[in-house]
Amino acid sequence: MNKLAVITGGSRGLGKSSALALADKGIDVIFTYHNNAHAAQDVIDEIKQKGQKAFALQLDTRDFGAIPEFVSQVEGLLTNEFARSDFDYLLNNAGTGLHASLEDTTYDELEDMLAIHVKGPFFLTQSLLPQLKDGGHILNVSSGLARFSLPGSGAYAMAKGAVEVMTRYMAKEFASRQIRVNTLAPGAIATDFRDGNVRDNPQINQMVSSITALGRVGEADDIGNAVAMLLSEGSGWITGQRIEASGGMFL
Repeated sequence: MNKLAVITGGSRGLGKSSALALADKGIDVIFTYHNNAHAAQDVIDEIKQKGQKAFALQLDTRDFGAIPEFVSQVEGLLTNEFARSDFDYLLNNAGTGLHASLEDTTYDELEDMLAIHVKGPFFLTQSLLPQLKDGGHILNVSSGLARFSLPGSGAYAMAKGAVEVMTRYMAKEFASRQIRVNTLAPGAIATDFRDGNVRDNPQINQMVSSITALGRVGEADDIGNAVAMLLSEGSGWITGQRIEASGGMFL
């Protein structure tokens, strides 16, 4: 039986690269998308071309009321498509950014950051725990911005800081089931995140490259490969840790 991963935000960016990298390792995937069903289908097609099974489910992780129905859909796929009752890996990846000074950040903007990056993964993980296999692995996505500070990223970074604390507590509390829980913290990656600033703005691209030890911005595949590495049997003795994949930003 193949390993099976559940990924939030798998239709684009880092989630898509992670899904494809896992498929390359022989892992089947159930992933969520926010509203772009066409992009989700493209990812399904790419994964099937790699010889793996893939299914996409619509979910806004900020909509807590939608989580029970989502869990029911996952259970249905497990039974009907995979002939099993559990899955092996959970990647809490879905998210969006915010560029605003602390002075200008509104209540609703901060609430949105906390909802999508903290509350959503918290309650989704809580709800999926009965289906997560004993000895499985949860990987929560944070950001390099939880370690270093760049003006305009405060609310986003605060939420990601909470993700890192949440990870440690999950690792401690879920250890009785031998479930490992870690944080992956990407640096600046050339995707459409924040309107593609790192990818499309030459000045930002050069700035990031200049303060990164490996001398370039990150690519989505850098993170997908890191996810595949962490969700592997070789990482079985790693839990409660924050692993930064930034090419050495601000060392």
